[in-house]
Amino acid sequence: MRIAVTGSIATDHLMTFPGSFAEQLMPDKLDKVALSFLVDTLEIRRGGVAANIAFGLGCLGLRPLLVGSVGADFGDYRAWLTAHGVDTTAVRESLLQHTARFVSTSDRHGAHIGSFYTGAMAEDSGIELAPVVERAGGIDLVLIGPGDPEAMLRFTAQCRELGIPFATDTSWQVARLDGADVRSLLDGAEYLFSNEYEAALTEQKTGWSAAEIADRVQIRVITLAADGARVERSGQPPLVIPAVPVEQQTEPTGAGDAFRAGFLAAIATGLGLERAAQLGNLIAACALETVGPQEYELKPEPLVARFAAAYGGQAADELTALLAASPS
Repeated sequence: MRIAVTGSIATDHLMTFPGSFAEQLMPDKLDKVALSFLVDTLEIRRGGVAANIAFGLGCLGLRPLLVGSVGADFGDYRAWLTAHGVDTTAVRESLLQHTARFVSTSDRHGAHIGSFYTGAMAEDSGIELAPVVERAGGIDLVLIGPGDPEAMLRFTAQCRELGIPFATDTSWQVARLDGADVRSLLDGAEYLFSNEYEAALTEQKTGWSAAEIADRVQIRVITLAADGARVERSGQPPLVIPAVPVEQQTEPTGAGDAFRAGFLAAIATGLGLERAAQLGNLIAACALETVGPQEYELKPEPLVARFAAAYGGQAADELTALLAASPS
């Protein structure tokens, strides 16, 4: 199964604030917020939702096709992704813009506040999927991740025109998109990914209930942070998959992207939805234990052992072949 991943490709500037954001916010002054947080650490990492998901898929033995726009500063990042199994031939280089940039500060509770500079990502709407698919020799699924809003809508329309199944991951862009756009992005999707807050906001913006959304997508996947994940299908009881225990959370950025990589890797190799959500939870836990969304390592033997501890020996046996294909 060949997966193409569209969306943001960015450099992340990740900072940590030793206090609590909530303790600094005054409810009666929220319309006049003017805060500056003295942070303890700064990490500059490779990131962007599409690149993070592609990285995870590559580490799990697939060869995902990354689609997007970057700046001339992308050379080292391209080499990194290529070394981790990502096909970057469909990543175009802007003549005018730098690669997009994400700046995030996390507090001691894992809450975070972020800002995103678009940069070259604004040019994604000029990418046509048809020649990309032709050069790749065919694509089985396109994940449409958060990026330039116009590009997200165009990629979705192009998938429908080309008859290519697509997965929708509006993620942080659901806050910017209007209801009509959100409805257009998810209607007919093979998979719809979101966290709990984004799921509620999606229902609010579309005006569709959870049941109505389930009727319009094949499979809805909602990540539940420390509670794991829920998989919903129309007319069937939801699957609620508990999380993999995290040994020590260091930084939350990219955990949702890691979940998506694990989930889709399992689907691509023919595993069922329960195993897919379990593998998603496992890769998310690995991401939570490292600083930066592409710094975790996936070594087969420790992963199998950890998976067995979380979900049992039979589950681990079903995943052994997939995990054994991961780069060491």
